Amino acid sequence: MHKKFSTILAVLAVTAGLSAGCGSNAPQQSSTQQTAKSASQTAYPVTVKDTTGTDVTLQSEPQRIVSLLPSDTEILFALGLGNKIVGVSKWADYPAEAKTKPIVGDMKVDAEKVVAQKPDLVIGGVSANGQDLEALRKMGLTVYAIEPKTIAEVEQAIKEIGNLTNSAEKARELIASMEKKVNDIKIKTKDLTDDKRPRVYVEVSPAPDIYTAGKGTFMDEMIELAGGKNIFSDVSGWKKVDAEQIVAKNPQVIISTHGVTADVLKDLQGRSGWQDIPGVKDKKVIAVDTNLVSRPGPRIVDGLELFAKAIHPELFQ
Repeated sequence: MHKKFSTILAVLAVTAGLSAGCGSNAPQQSSTQQTAKSASQTAYPVTVKDTTGTDVTLQSEPQRIVSLLPSDTEILFALGLGNKIVGVSKWADYPAEAKTKPIVGDMKVDAEKVVAQKPDLVIGGVSANGQDLEALRKMGLTVYAIEPKTIAEVEQAIKEIGNLTNSAEKARELIASMEKKVNDIKIKTKDLTDDKRPRVYVEVSPAPDIYTAGKGTFMDEMIELAGGKNIFSDVSGWKKVDAEQIVAKNPQVIISTHGVTADVLKDLQGRSGWQDIPGVKDKKVIAVDTNLVSRPGPRIVDGLELFAKAIHPELFQ
């Protein structure tokens, strides 16, 4: 499960003043420039409260960072910190450079490998890495834990990681670019009446153990933002469901996030009792890139765009 769920401007330049011997006409730093420089740089020591309520303090700018989830790795690379990453999860594969980094675990974190990298900051997820993070804290490492469940929380995590790593300006630009894409989608779906918002079923894990996204997950939010109605918004979190429940809820659009292959689509379309589901009859069964829609990192807005195109192709050519 965690493998599936289981993540750009430079700092403003300031004009330097000339030496005292240059006279009163020498250009001076304006207060606006000084304020901009101050706002874009982290003043250390810095303390940020993480998702577990723990105060995380860094005495100086981190130079060696271990990332325990692919989504966190994507955040760090997007902030221009790839050269400081010294350890990643086995599943970290974006950008390509992530695959060249030392692996410190997969579903289970190898604490010895993490310690061997001598990190001054470790970033991980509460659900995926909870016990491992606590163990690493007890070993004296500085650990920042996150668990974003909405796009806004992904953006907040980016902001806080930017603050911890002296990358606040890049974090602001990254968030702005994400918000622009979200707002562009909202504009296209804002006038949809209720009857124009189709019932959507999202499958995040295939049979025999079928899992879907319920209320309180970023996929549920993405369905709503993309102009649809999640047929399982009456349950919370990532839930195991059965085929009969899905048929009873009669989805008009079916989205698979567990593979983009002909076999996946053939399985969904050919399941017993599914032939009369509107989504199957109308050939609205779509498979999307799991990494784009399952990782709560910068590319989650690209995943939102995939959902929007699947649910309302007429609005998103």
